[in-house]
Formats: sequence, C-alpha cells, structure tokens
Amino acid sequence: MVEVVRVSGQDIAYRGSEGGGVPVLFVHGNSSSSRTWHHLLDGPFGQRHRCLALDLPGHGASPAAEAGSGVYSLPGYAAILAEFVTATDARGAVVVGWSLGGHIALEAAAALPDAAGFVIFGTPPVRTVEDMPAAFLPNPAVQIGFAADVDADAALAYATSFLAPGATLPTGELVEDILATDGTARSDFYASLATMPLADEVEVVEKLARPLAILHGDGEQLISLDYLRKLNAPTLWRGEVQVIAGAGHAPQEENPAEFAALLDQFIADLPA
Repeated sequence: MVEVVRVSGQDIAYRGSEGGGVPVLFVHGNSSSSRTWHHLLDGPFGQRHRCLALDLPGHGASPAAEAGSGVYSLPGYAAILAEFVTATDARGAVVVGWSLGGHIALEAAAALPDAAGFVIFGTPPVRTVEDMPAAFLPNPAVQIGFAADVDADAALAYATSFLAPGATLPTGELVEDILATDGTARSDFYASLATMPLADEVEVVEKLARPLAILHGDGEQLISLDYLRKLNAPTLWRGEVQVIAGAGHAPQEENPAEFAALLDQFIADLPA
C-alpha cells in the first residue's frame, strides 16, 4: 500500500511493512522507485522489521519537483530524507541507500544524529566530482543517468548495467521506472554537481560515529571495488566491504535472500 506524507513542500509517496522492531529506511537509486525493495518489504524481512521505502521526488509515485528548485540535488534530496524521517517517526532507523540513495544518506548523515546505522551499496563515497573516474568503472551507461531524455533502448541499456553480466533477471520493472522518472530529475541533478556545495563523503565516512556497512555485488558493472577497499572507514562493519555473490549493482533485486540476511546480521550487531 502506497501512502503519502508532505515534507519540504513536496508530496512524498512511500511504502511500508507491518513488522516492528528497529525501523529500516530504504532510499532507492537514480531513475528507480520504492518498488525495487519489494522483496524486502513483502517478505520475511518486512515481517521482522518496520520498513519504510520512499519515492524520491519525480520518481515512482512522488510528483515531480519544480525544475530549477534545487530539489533534484544531493542537498535537496538530503533535506527530503531528513524531514521524511521526522514525519514518519523513524529517527532511530537503519538507513539503507542504494547508488544515488547511498550518496543521499551520506549527504544527510549530519542531519540524522539518531540513525542507528547506515548501509550503502552501489555508492562510492567521493570527496569531489574529480574522484568519480577512480570510483566508477568506465561504463558508458553511467551517462544515461544524467540525461533528460531517455528512450526505450537507453532505458534498457541502463537497466542492464544494474545487473551482473549475463544475468537472466527480467528488466521490465527497472525499465518502467527509468522511463517513468522525471527527466529533469536526471539533468538537474547532473547540473547541481557543479553548482551546489556538497558534503565531502570521504570525510563523512572517516568521521562517522555510527556503524556503516558497505555492500558490493561481485558482478558490479558500475562501481570499483578496489576504490571502496581503499577507503578509511573506522566504523566499517566487519572491517571490510561485504561482497554479495550472484549480483551486480542491484543485489536487492538479484540476490535478495543474501541481501536480507546481511541486513539482519548488521542489525543484530548494532550496539544496544
């Protein structure tokens, strides 16, 4: 069931689960939606935990933001996330961010002092945009995520880049979400990288006082594992990046059972 809450002047659609215990807040990636978390929300994980998965503005069931408003930027999305946490009484949540969602979580970390922990994947923390060539693999599909106009062929290429090479997982829902996303969300976001002050994500990770898990699909086509392994992350869960077999950029879609198991283990290991 999709519900709506108004934050930062935007109607934000979100899905929840019926579980209790530690809240888990899911933040999807660029040109995706809360639908990508359905295995978690609709399965045993969602029965054990109170899950909340929002649709970012211009994605899924959330209306588009006004072009040029600044909403389609890391600071804009981070403000949405921080207010969403307050509006849904999820201050003590574990924040799980995929790809762009992980960057949003890092941008918002200072505004989420009560978060129990953070889980990011498909998200290489960077100091500035100059770090991106080292953090990202040289895959031309990355550029599709910054284009206002995306046709069906480009959407399929972008969706395919989310999966491990040779994956047989159907891409229909991924493509639908890409095509349904407000194109300005992509182009405005790209423009904002050069015009808006952004958090130094490497410094955020270095100074983070709460547990941080970094996950990575062993068939990842977009993010460099070598780059992730060189990060200085004092609170890194288990002291290393957790590699998920049989998955690429989207392990929540490709290997949801192992993904859920890692989240359960991370939550169990949180300080009392």
